[in-house]
Amino acid sequence: MERQGLLEIGQQITVTEGVLPSNYYYTIDPSLAMSANIPFRNRLKSTAGTVVDIIENARGFYVTAEFDEPEVS
Repeated sequence: MERQGLLEIGQQITVTEGVLPSNYYYTIDPSLAMSANIPFRNRLKSTAGTVVDIIENARGFYVTAEFDEPEVS
């Protein structure tokens, strides 16, 4: 996330999945923040989540979100 105040802890979010040749990436709608590249084996099954933490450092703001993912058996 590039600017403070775009998201708040506890806020419900939705994400859009993007595909790269060897990874996925996720964007918090509407283009508020973007994930790092995620390996295919760690693909999200849910598109709705909750912001649980926002950390600011010299490189910007980092958002942590939780998703209700079905258990893999």
